[in-house]
Formats: sequence, C-alpha cells, structure tokens
Amino acid sequence: MIAVRLAKIALVAAAGMFCLLVAYNNIVDYGSNFMFVQHVLSMDTTFPDNAVRSSRAITDPQVHHIAYWLIIAAELGVGLLCLAGAVRLLVLFKASAVHFNRAKTTATLGLSAGMLFWFFGFIVVGGE
Repeated sequence: MIAVRLAKIALVAAAGMFCLLVAYNNIVDYGSNFMFVQHVLSMDTTFPDNAVRSSRAITDPQVHHIAYWLIIAAELGVGLLCLAGAVRLLVLFKASAVHFNRAKTTATLGLSAGMLFWFFGFIVVGGE
C-alpha cells in the first residue's frame, strides 16, 4: 500500500512538473514553439491540395497568439493542479484509505484536465 501511494504521488508530481516546465519553456522561448502553433493553425505544411485547408485554416496572426497563450495558460493550470494534488496526497500519505482517496480529487482534476487538453488541443485540433 505504501508503494502504491508513493507511486501515485510521484506520478502526479511528475506530470505537474512536466507541465510547468513546458509552460516555462513556451514563455521563455516564445518564438520557437509559437512557429509550430502558427503552422498547425495555418495548415501551411499540409498537402497543397488538401480539401479542408480552405475551410479550416486559421491564418490570422492575432488568433495564433491568443491560441498560444491559451495553450500556455492550460499548461500552467494543469501543472499547478497536479502539483497541488501531489502535495495534498503527500500531506495525507499516512491517513486512512478513505481520507487518502478523498484527497485524490485535485490530482484527478489536474490529470483529467491534462489529458483533455492534450487530447483535444493536440490530437483533435492539431493532428486532425
């Protein structure tokens, strides 16, 4: 039971640190990943005869910046939720199963937000 609790805390903390590190990198080196977001939204790296390009491509630079800042905000939010969840679990590490399980709410919200963000933002919007 101790190993499982430690694994849960470590995995949630690692997810939180990863998200915060990615957000930090996106802020400090804004230009590098911004170009990636710009190309994905503009669809300018897809096949030239792509039939959906004319109806789905977003070419407004202002929208590109807004989308990028929303991505950074989501990364920060997910990271903070996960780290707060890990701290909450760590505080209740030796508590009863009932109390420890109740403490998982913040971690679960952070991990769920992260999965939804990456699945929707990067797989659905960016990949499709």
